[in-house]
Amino acid sequence: MHTVYLGLGANLNAPQEQLDTAIQALKTLPECEFVCTSHYYASKPMGPQDQPDYINAVACIKTSLSALQLLDLTQAIEQQHGRVRKAQRWGPRTLDIDILLFADQCIENDRLTVPHYGLCLREFVVYPLLEIAPDLVLPNQQLLADIANSLPLNDLQQLPQ
Repeated sequence: MHTVYLGLGANLNAPQEQLDTAIQALKTLPECEFVCTSHYYASKPMGPQDQPDYINAVACIKTSLSALQLLDLTQAIEQQHGRVRKAQRWGPRTLDIDILLFADQCIENDRLTVPHYGLCLREFVVYPLLEIAPDLVLPNQQLLADIANSLPLNDLQQLPQ
């Protein structure tokens, strides 16, 4: 079984509810065991600022699926939540599920890059990930805690449960 970390984010159509139902969907994936999720965090949008703030979290699962099989399933969950893929990056969305880490694998193809290309640069990924995996070592041997120590919070706020 591979340990996988997934980044979740939403800023449209009741974002906390979007994450709640996405987590429920993750719990039903075949060949997967849901391990845990972080608290929810409110963050400012990365792209255009004329959109609502995001709600983000990180989930951990264990799976015997391949990375691309898991990608297909997470994209199906996104579509069930009304996700429409547009040319505009960082625009508003009902649900985004990113494969952040897939065991210790490094994957680069036309559909998937793991570790996620923005993992170390995004406070809304690093801090929730650190919450559930405080001793995590990335495939490049960097400690996640060291990355967090040099990454500003940028108004990131943990939401009450």
